Amino acid sequence: MNNTFKIISEIIRNRRSISPQFYKAGKIPDELLMSILESARWAPTHKKTQPWRYVVIRNDARNTLSHLMSEHYKNTTSSELYTDIKYQKAGEKPLQCDTVIAICIHRSPDTLIPEWEETAALGCSVQNMWLASSAAGLGAYWSTPNVIHHLDTFLELAPEEHCLGLFYMGWKSEVEIPDSTRLELDQIVRFMN
Repeated sequence: MNNTFKIISEIIRNRRSISPQFYKAGKIPDELLMSILESARWAPTHKKTQPWRYVVIRNDARNTLSHLMSEHYKNTTSSELYTDIKYQKAGEKPLQCDTVIAICIHRSPDTLIPEWEETAALGCSVQNMWLASSAAGLGAYWSTPNVIHHLDTFLELAPEEHCLGLFYMGWKSEVEIPDSTRLELDQIVRFMN
């Protein structure tokens, strides 16, 4: 195996979902952020529709997003279940990181392209972004809170665009990230000869 294969295999195996509570203070340089987004756009895409759209949320916009998330919790939670602590927690993630990227999809007008293929392409794009972030020493976390279905106006999305998640990014703190496990290959792979 060549060295490039070994490097990419190591990055893939060491990628983890790291929640914003485990980020330390520090700005992600614009050049690094743009390089990560550049990696995202090189995902495979059927018929080259490139359905991924990203909205980068930084600085004061993170405060606005935080407020929208807290208010969404307040407006969708019954008075019996509502607590001020959960209200505060509902909006804390955007404030714990340097950058939030809204993961959005632009549905193709070509009705012959199945929706799942566009969603799969977006997933590949996010994985590229995640691997690049991991290789750069950043923590990253793809979250799918219910509020994503109510952010179209805030994100200024076009009618054919939809938000499918929030990608939190920040510098990893020195907290120990536990090892991960996966099923063994013989549990997930069958050969037919």
